[in-house]
Amino acid sequence: MASSGVKFVPEEDNFLQRHVAFFDRNKDGIVYPSETYQGFRAIGCGYLLSAFASLFINIGLSSKTRPGKGFSLSFPIEVKNIHLAKHGSDSGVYDKNGRFVESKFEEIFAKHSKTHPDALTNKELKQLLNSNKEANDRKGAIAAFTEWKILYYLCKDKNGLLHKDTVRAVYDGSLFEKLEKQKASKKHA
Repeated sequence: MASSGVKFVPEEDNFLQRHVAFFDRNKDGIVYPSETYQGFRAIGCGYLLSAFASLFINIGLSSKTRPGKGFSLSFPIEVKNIHLAKHGSDSGVYDKNGRFVESKFEEIFAKHSKTHPDALTNKELKQLLNSNKEANDRKGAIAAFTEWKILYYLCKDKNGLLHKDTVRAVYDGSLFEKLEKQKASKKHA
């Protein structure tokens, strides 16, 4: 796809594709570990976290997004097939096709944000993760834990709150662009 010069554009209603497309730095529809690394660095993660994330994510998701294709040591993730790599023990906010489920999103806050109606504390986040944990799903539970903890680390406010609008923005992918712009403006300030 990269050689044809055609740019990959995620489906408008497919929030999971939009979420992952940020990491497709050259917009060819395929995310390699180097692009995952660049994306994590762009949103403000350190070298070690970015390196770990790029290996963890690409090794874990590559084969699932490439049905019928052989194993590849370059661990590419095909953005158009990212829904095939959806893990268990998650919030259910993405449906089986990667579309956003508003009711599941609202349920996160209705069930877990007890201290502040539109934000989660670290303790409430732990409760959310425990309530979503499925029996015998260690990989899914680890993936969910890692995703939410990185989000909390990057985006909690000075009071330790992870706000609803921030969580929604991570689901639709717009948060990553915002974080990248913030990091770039600090760099040039």
